[in-house]
Amino acid sequence: MLLSLLSAILLVVPKDLYAVLGVSRSASKEDIKRAYRKLSKEHHPDRHKGDKGAEQKFKEVNEAYEVLSDEKKRAMYDQFGTTGGPGSGGAGGGGAGPFGGFNFSGFKPEDLGGFGDLFESFFGGGGGAKRGRRDQRGRDLQVAIEVAFADVVQGMDRSFQLERQRPCKKCGGSGAEEGTKQVTCRECGGTGEVTRTTQSFFGTFRQASVCEACGGAGKTHEYPCKNCGGDGRVRSHEAVTIHIPAGMQDGQTLRVRGEGEAGVKGAAIGDLYVTVRVKPDPAFERDGDDIRSSVSIPVTEVLLGTEIPVQTVREPVTLKIPAGTQPGQVFRLKGKGMPVLNTSRFGDHYVTVNVEIPTRLSKAEQKLLEEWKRIRG
Repeated sequence: MLLSLLSAILLVVPKDLYAVLGVSRSASKEDIKRAYRKLSKEHHPDRHKGDKGAEQKFKEVNEAYEVLSDEKKRAMYDQFGTTGGPGSGGAGGGGAGPFGGFNFSGFKPEDLGGFGDLFESFFGGGGGAKRGRRDQRGRDLQVAIEVAFADVVQGMDRSFQLERQRPCKKCGGSGAEEGTKQVTCRECGGTGEVTRTTQSFFGTFRQASVCEACGGAGKTHEYPCKNCGGDGRVRSHEAVTIHIPAGMQDGQTLRVRGEGEAGVKGAAIGDLYVTVRVKPDPAFERDGDDIRSSVSIPVTEVLLGTEIPVQTVREPVTLKIPAGTQPGQVFRLKGKGMPVLNTSRFGDHYVTVNVEIPTRLSKAEQKLLEEWKRIRG
């Protein structure tokens, strides 16, 4: 992989991307866009069927615009690209470099072995120091908890034990002994970065990285906190209380800000992500914000009509069953379903009627049914 990369670097023929678009190096974004639109129309393959030269020119125009329309790519090209005119066939002018015109986006630093850090700092577009400072933020944590069905009907507060890094209470997360002062870091001289120089056949490269002694802050504590060793964090096993809102569904995740792990030396605290698992209820089947249940009614009551009590997720209600209701018929109890999350609305409750048909009849019942059968003809 490294040999392929080096070969590509050495064999590449740099182009002046500004010349390809016919604009100056001080051209504005609008100037570049106008030039691209004009040239892409002029050299579009649909207007030059079979013309390989026009097709190549169209490709070069698009490649030039892709770089010069992107601020980061343009800045890198201005610093490391070529300034040779069209057709120069090599690096020209004072701004030429060995990497002009080559796209390294397909390569990963780990593919380059010992050159990885060098190429990452050279092409990474951000530098190790900035990445290191971001990494001082505390880790986000993720847990899963199980709750009863009734808990998500009403909403509830839930407490559970969690082990994590939390700010040191003795130093307030600063990492310093009380009453002591901060001093300039001796390792980096207060810059927050340390620089190392790497020699290669390309030349001398300098790479900046976060100072490990101060974590990129540029200052260290004169006397580190004895309780946390200057880290600003201690391992803690304590109860965490979260609120589970009414209407949550099984598998949904809550984000609780600031309940993750503490950052180093007072850096931002991470967040806690809680996935809620809801135990099924034997009486209710949830369908989004709606509830489904069933009732069994003797055949005589279905034939004659009746009223029955139905338990909803919040309270019992009376359901009127009209005479002649058919087996499997569904009745809707409007607004008697689940709370709709983060609103004042409710879903509906759907009740399916099952008809109980007796397996044995007394002689009197059988006689009545036979008489009914005779009457109905």
